[in-house]
Amino acid sequence: MALELRPNCECCDKDLPPHATDARICTYECTFCADCVDSVLLNVCPNCGGGFSPRPIRPATEWRPGLSVAKRPPSTTRRQMSCSMEDAAAFSQQLKDIAPEKR
Repeated sequence: MALELRPNCECCDKDLPPHATDARICTYECTFCADCVDSVLLNVCPNCGGGFSPRPIRPATEWRPGLSVAKRPPSTTRRQMSCSMEDAAAFSQQLKDIAPEKR
């Protein structure tokens, strides 16, 4: 099963195409832009409490049979956070000083 490449930041709704170098994901594939992760969410996923990593880039070229963005296209379903901005900010404040590997 391939990683779900979500098309947008769940916080600010910025477009994050498959080649976006500023896309960040948590372990549940929640997707946010680097600006929101750094300045709004403080590296705390508002949905699960985990940290973020850069989202991998799916190759545009089919280097191996069946494996490329053309053969395994990104999702077109736009998503939003499961909570309000106020709840996300309060949650981030609670967890921001705990390293992701210790949450």
